[in-house]
Amino acid sequence: MKSTTVRRVALSAVVVTTLTGLAACGSQDAGKGDKAAGRSVTHVSPLAALLSADKSTDKAESAKVRSTTSIGDAMSMTANGALAWGQGLRGNLTITYTGGQMAEVMRKAGSSSMEARYLPDAYYARMSEKFAQQFGKHWIRYAYDDLAKLGGSSGAYLKDQLQNTTPNQSVKLLLASGDVKKVGQEKVSGAEATHYSGTVDVARLAGKNSHLTADQLAGLKKQLSQAGVSTETIDIWVDGQDLLVKKVEKADMANGTMTNTAYYSDYGVKVTAEAPPAGDTKDFTDLAKSGGTASSGSRTSVPGGSGTSS
Repeated sequence: MKSTTVRRVALSAVVVTTLTGLAACGSQDAGKGDKAAGRSVTHVSPLAALLSADKSTDKAESAKVRSTTSIGDAMSMTANGALAWGQGLRGNLTITYTGGQMAEVMRKAGSSSMEARYLPDAYYARMSEKFAQQFGKHWIRYAYDDLAKLGGSSGAYLKDQLQNTTPNQSVKLLLASGDVKKVGQEKVSGAEATHYSGTVDVARLAGKNSHLTADQLAGLKKQLSQAGVSTETIDIWVDGQDLLVKKVEKADMANGTMTNTAYYSDYGVKVTAEAPPAGDTKDFTDLAKSGGTASSGSRTSVPGGSGTSS
């Protein structure tokens, strides 16, 4: 495989895996960790229920995650692992590309699966043996500060979401949208949960739920418009302990519909994530300098960033 193709794969990996990881910040059959230990509560209104779910999920500080994500015919993937958010995003996910153009590109690069590690200052992706044979390293390091420079306003937004996201962001989005309704009681992984649904204006809520400057927000709105993203539908399920146990997000984009479904379990689980050995790690900026395209990736990351923050 040509070196330029390998570089494109490496640069695309951060977009897709970051998208999945952040979107994964949500929940499944919850309440097994000490911090998740709670009590059943009866709420009078959807607003009161979501406020309680926001607080309880945030305090849990970690969870096991499994999710599926698809974007038109561009790609489909699964993610499994555990994430913690008590002191900055930290965790490990195994990403498997199951279909679409991205899966084909990854297969050509030597593997359809990869390991993702999240640390407070950077994200790491373990590439294939074929990549290691060509570049002498298995891991690529993506510093969040570098990602902020990658795609203008969307890069700045991606950095902000990576460093500040928590599973309860989808709850916060529904609270901020002013458009939320209680759908009813349903089973999630065999347990009773309450289903809530709403529609959010992606660009408007990005301004409420990020630390971007006015210029960065203006640029982000332009890039969202170019990507065909305007609104996003969010459905969440909250269990009897006020913990988020399932989340589904959908948004129409220029290159197809983005759908992310995430389940979370074992709230309060211990999560350990360390940086890979420096001698086996290559910085993504070095790959970018030697070739490959990143601009298309930064545009793709925009809806993923807003969706994963949920």
